[in-house]
Amino acid sequence: MLDSELKTRIESLIAQYKVMLFMKGTPEAPACWFSANAVAMLVESWIYFESFDIYSDEEIRQWLKEFSSWPTFPQLYINSELIGWVDIVSEMYESWELTELKVENNL
Repeated sequence: MLDSELKTRIESLIAQYKVMLFMKGTPEAPACWFSANAVAMLVESWIYFESFDIYSDEEIRQWLKEFSSWPTFPQLYINSELIGWVDIVSEMYESWELTELKVENNL
């Protein structure tokens, strides 16, 4: 079960920025294809985002799975809401929903 201190820490990371991508590696050096793909879609959509390398903190990596109820990465949050993982982001990108979300939320 997610302890309250760690939950607060995760919520703080998510709330700090309009767009937060929890990924493997960094945008400059993604550690997997899925993270690289998520970064590329955000960049191509001109969406400013911050990222968190889940390999830099094992506690965050493990507990974020429970927090989001999703076991894989990357995970994209916009305005503190889980948007999804790379499959969802890809669908949104291909259907222009990502661009619409950018405009609606002034990202």
